[in-house]
Amino acid sequence: RGYRFPLKQAVTASSLALTGDTIAQLSSHWRKRKDSISGSSDTSKDIMPSVISDHDWLRALRMTSYGFLLYGPGSYAWYKYLDHCLPHQTPQNIMLKVLLNQIVLGPCVIGVVFAWNNLWLGKLSELPNKYQKDALPTLFYGKILI
Repeated sequence: RGYRFPLKQAVTASSLALTGDTIAQLSSHWRKRKDSISGSSDTSKDIMPSVISDHDWLRALRMTSYGFLLYGPGSYAWYKYLDHCLPHQTPQNIMLKVLLNQIVLGPCVIGVVFAWNNLWLGKLSELPNKYQKDALPTLFYGKILI
């Protein structure tokens, strides 16, 4: 039948990537603002204009495009492959799928998202240092350091 782009999975992944990046940016803005106004009692005053103006829309687009073009289709193919190799829903197969997800898919996702961001930023030459410095902390703690 040929290849069919997994549109539903791509849209879902891009929506989640955009949401996650927006939450991360808002959290960072909120922390910075809270730290800078630590003496003031009202930290929410006029925060929305600064949050919107400080939002990194290119970063949000990078993460959204990563979800749509790479993570959505890639994870769809990965899970189809796992279901093909381990078709029965036994406790052993479920545990093996979780283990494979952590030791195979996790590092691959981190490697690709770092490369995607560095490519967009024009910093491909810095990619080996990025891997050395941030790959393991990102894998262990789940925060993608962009």
